[in-house]
Amino acid sequence: MKFYVVLLFVFFCELLLQMGDCQRKEKRIAQRNEKNKQKAVGQNKIRVIHKKFKLKSRKPRKERVFLDKDLKPTFIMTQVLDKGHFQKPAETLILASGQPIELRCKGNNIGWTYPPYLNSSNHSRFSIVQQQKYSQLTVTNTRAADTGEYSCWVILCDGLECSKDDLRMGKTYIFVADASELFVPSTNYFDIIYLRSEGPSVIPCRVSTPLANVTLHREIPPQELPVDGSVISYDAKQGFVIHKPSLKQKGVVYCMARLQGIPQISSNYLLLYTEASSASPSTSIAASSNAVAGGDQVNVTCTVVGDPDMQVNFTWKYPGQWDERPVILTEKWRLIDRNNGHTVRLSKSMLYIDDIETIDEGNYICIARNLIGETIVATQLYFY
Repeated sequence: MKFYVVLLFVFFCELLLQMGDCQRKEKRIAQRNEKNKQKAVGQNKIRVIHKKFKLKSRKPRKERVFLDKDLKPTFIMTQVLDKGHFQKPAETLILASGQPIELRCKGNNIGWTYPPYLNSSNHSRFSIVQQQKYSQLTVTNTRAADTGEYSCWVILCDGLECSKDDLRMGKTYIFVADASELFVPSTNYFDIIYLRSEGPSVIPCRVSTPLANVTLHREIPPQELPVDGSVISYDAKQGFVIHKPSLKQKGVVYCMARLQGIPQISSNYLLLYTEASSASPSTSIAASSNAVAGGDQVNVTCTVVGDPDMQVNFTWKYPGQWDERPVILTEKWRLIDRNNGHTVRLSKSMLYIDDIETIDEGNYICIARNLIGETIVATQLYFY
């Protein structure tokens, strides 16, 4: 009997606890709903809060540098030493005269640059062969003229358009040492070097061996020019570099090389000082006579004064052009020195008309073009 009384008491207590939990839950839900209503009403009110803010100056953002491991350049050149023996060529190689050059570049479409003298050499001595997986450049019976930079790159083509892959390349500079020919031969006996105020100029006295001692000399008056490394310096791969060209350096110079006490002299170089030019041609036009009569002979001359190393192209438009009126066109140019000692290029195009007719009356237009732009000038022929 006691057992049933205890069991009944436990059941009654548990019933009271559950009723208390339900009441607490209902109270919490009612409180939550009341808060939500107050919040919803408060959203439509404007609250003014007075706070002081301290303005902070923004620090400049550092540019993020993204390094893509896939875009690292790949060196594709190898040097063939013997059959089955290869090595990555050094930045500079020194070979003895007669020693062969064998270079390979990995890829199924390879472009090459090499010393220009090889273009005119015997094809049995120089060859480039494209294999399935590499291209091989070979030079046998090497000589001093083969001294220079050898480089290769992968050619990327999309249909008919091809470009150079700058990420897959290789290059090396090779000296072919020849004690009997210290200077790398030049195609010209007399070269013109333009001295420009805006940048360095190079006198290309390159040598076949970096062991040679090279000096620079002026022909008139005869003297050795100082090479201090600041105004003038020497690089065996380039020649003499004039870092600060000036008017007083113009004239004829030559280089002298010595190895084991035996001197050799290079070809002559004419140094001309010129003004920096970065504009369209300075052009003028003139006729031998603007007033003409039937049967006269007339010359119309278009003249350009400009950079001595910049070529000028001329185009004419004249009244009888569409009727195929016969005219004679001639062009010529020469270098002249102005009063200030600066050298300029004087280019002329001449249009000659024999036996003037009425069809020749009108405007004569000359269009002069260079790498920078073009200039249009005109003159008129009329009957008096």
